[in-house]
Amino acid sequence: MTRTILTRVRPWGGAPADVIVDGGAITGVAAPGAADTTSATVVDGRDRILLPSFADVHVHLDSTRIGLPFRPHTGSPGVWGMMLNDRRNWRHAEAPIEARVATTLERAIARGTTAVRTYAQVDTDAGLERLDAVLTVREANAGRCDVEVIAFPQAGLLREAGSADVLDQAMARGADVVGGIDPCALDRDPVRHLDMVFGIAEKYAAPIDIHLHEPDQLARFSTELIIERTRALGMQGRVTISHGYGLGRLPEAQLRPLLDELRDLDISMATIAPPTPLPTLMLAEYGIRLGLGQDGQRDYWSPYGNTDMLDRTWQLAFTNGFRRDEDIEHCVAIATVGGRAVMGRAAGLAGAGDRPGLQVGDPADLVLVAGDTVTAAVMDRSPDRTVLYRGVVVADGLELTGEVAA
Repeated sequence: MTRTILTRVRPWGGAPADVIVDGGAITGVAAPGAADTTSATVVDGRDRILLPSFADVHVHLDSTRIGLPFRPHTGSPGVWGMMLNDRRNWRHAEAPIEARVATTLERAIARGTTAVRTYAQVDTDAGLERLDAVLTVREANAGRCDVEVIAFPQAGLLREAGSADVLDQAMARGADVVGGIDPCALDRDPVRHLDMVFGIAEKYAAPIDIHLHEPDQLARFSTELIIERTRALGMQGRVTISHGYGLGRLPEAQLRPLLDELRDLDISMATIAPPTPLPTLMLAEYGIRLGLGQDGQRDYWSPYGNTDMLDRTWQLAFTNGFRRDEDIEHCVAIATVGGRAVMGRAAGLAGAGDRPGLQVGDPADLVLVAGDTVTAAVMDRSPDRTVLYRGVVVADGLELTGEVAA
């Protein structure tokens, strides 16, 4: 790998420095102008802010219309109705599924995301078609981004015969994570649903990621069952609850005992900055790993989403009502290192004031953004960005460079 010097950058918005990158990792930090640039690729930081690159840990790359014309929203309320709307339409878009996945992932990379955990819907309608598209695009972008794929039973596991078999086949095909969804509200048999999810995960020695859209007390009940199985099967550190916003509506006296158990079993969470947010600072207080994601993007579920995790970071701060710089910076930490921690690629944040990811030895997965401060960068979301993956500049000015890491 080529040695690279990032000149006059400001790590986490601090004092200017030169950052030396070699072998895909940060190998040194020097005063501006002090780094030896002999036989090195030089990237002019221009006093921009240096951050760890973004990690989108809740995205549906197989459910996207990014790059296609807007269409009227035709979905009906509820997970099942929205799923049926997607099922009626996803095959008939103006571009093939593989091209849509590629467009979405590549735009995300160009905007600063180099770690992704994506769902791929597997059910009796799609079979493995959507999964195969995601796996193909992952391989094509292997030199630009780390991608984990969740085999996701969007239609549940009990409503349609053969659903569990398709989920099992998806894991055998190369998916990395076993997905689940609303054990009570969708499948209406949480014991059987979770037994299937955890059973397949045990078979493939794979982690688990469960969508939880359920309301407060139902979410609490499902979470208790997830905790019970995580403990019984020794899956500490390998289970994620996504969404879980019903937990944010629980009285504090009910929520804190759950957080105690999530912390003790190292069950992580992923959010998409919904109107009713998770208790973000409370999760940091407990040391619970939390990541951020785009969810679906301009798809058959919703017109929202634009592949830009800096924009989604703004939404996380906004929906939490944050105004203080330290709280907004914490949202950036969630969107970068926090997401990598959910993927098992970094240690969790050590509280709301932790700003990791830019020390010697850290991976050189980085993004340069313009702004007077980190908060200003979140507010302005300038297109003036440079993205590095394993020390290689893979995007600049919201465009891919054509370079890839070895």
